Amino acid sequence: MPVWIRRAALCVLALVLAGPAFAEQPVRVFAAASLTNALTDIAAEWAKAGHAKPSLAFAASSALARQIEAGAPADVFASADLTWMDYLDQRGKLQPGTRANVVGNSLVIIAPKGRPVPLRMQRGFDLAGAFDGKLCTGEPGVVPVGTYAREALQHFGWWNALRGRVVGTDDVRTALAFVERGECPLGIVYATDARISRKVDVLATFPAAAHTPVVYPIAAVRGARPETAAFLRFVTHSKTAAAIFAKYGFTVGAH
Repeated sequence: MPVWIRRAALCVLALVLAGPAFAEQPVRVFAAASLTNALTDIAAEWAKAGHAKPSLAFAASSALARQIEAGAPADVFASADLTWMDYLDQRGKLQPGTRANVVGNSLVIIAPKGRPVPLRMQRGFDLAGAFDGKLCTGEPGVVPVGTYAREALQHFGWWNALRGRVVGTDDVRTALAFVERGECPLGIVYATDARISRKVDVLATFPAAAHTPVVYPIAAVRGARPETAAFLRFVTHSKTAAAIFAKYGFTVGAH
């Protein structure tokens, strides 16, 4: 075999072996459970544009923040509230200058499909006496939706009578599932979660003044892969991402 052919073959082999080292690595995203559908669709659009498909992990913001604090390999953190983003920021776990508020949400009371509970959104109404059983939401004081829910119940003077009947779940999707199965006759979840389910009815939406605004911040984790910056720009500034968020009922652009 001529020398030049052997050399050419070696060069091709070297390029093949080196290729993965230069290939774009998937961005590792840790995101609030309520973002599951929207971010899954956004990740698919990112991949269609020729990028490596992001690796997505969804759970309660509290659980994900603690995992990142403990050193879990993540490039992006998207929280369902400001508290858990602040938690990581204060511990130096975020890349400075990358944090942004992306979308907002609303809080609703739901019941299993076709099993309404009489309800009036006003102080003095006896919500505890209006139904039997438990009320499902995220764990108050830990999971963002549970914290928002406790604030809303306190706003209407309902918390003290109901606190012993509140089932605090690991994340909002678990609370939704409990209501879908009829294990809880009432639940408090985000409007976007209720919207994707055909097994629950929305009984009422809490007024914005009843709780801290539901805001979703996103940021790069310190030490994130180089591809992260471009992915964050896509999530926060592209018309494609904005349209997907709007499709699932998130509010865009006023946060």
